[in-house]
Amino acid sequence: MALEWVVLGYAAAAEAIMILLLTLPGLEPLRKGLISVTKALLKPFFSVIPFCLFLLLDIYWKYEMRPSCVSLNACTHAEHLRHHKSVMKSQRNGILIASALLFYWLLYSVTKLVVRVEELKYQVEKQKD
Repeated sequence: MALEWVVLGYAAAAEAIMILLLTLPGLEPLRKGLISVTKALLKPFFSVIPFCLFLLLDIYWKYEMRPSCVSLNACTHAEHLRHHKSVMKSQRNGILIASALLFYWLLYSVTKLVVRVEELKYQVEKQKD
């Protein structure tokens, strides 16, 4: 299960880097190449959405199947610690899921805006000539 979280973390990091590169000023010579690479990667990165939903269901299933201690003496100290560790991991993974989805949405929106700006620049250049 850890490999899935590593893959999701790398995908979120790649999305964040692409957003950063698209929005940094001063990269005008590289802008067209960045736009084409980002547009080409948007379709494969779309698989992040169902993957995040699957991992969210995994977190929910683990939450539903957690040991329940009805009374204070029903669970040992080790079981309580394991449960609290599992809760902390689930919270961390939930934040990772939310960030991956947010970065995908931002990447899609920023790419769409940058493409529109480039089209408008081209139209202005065309009307000047």
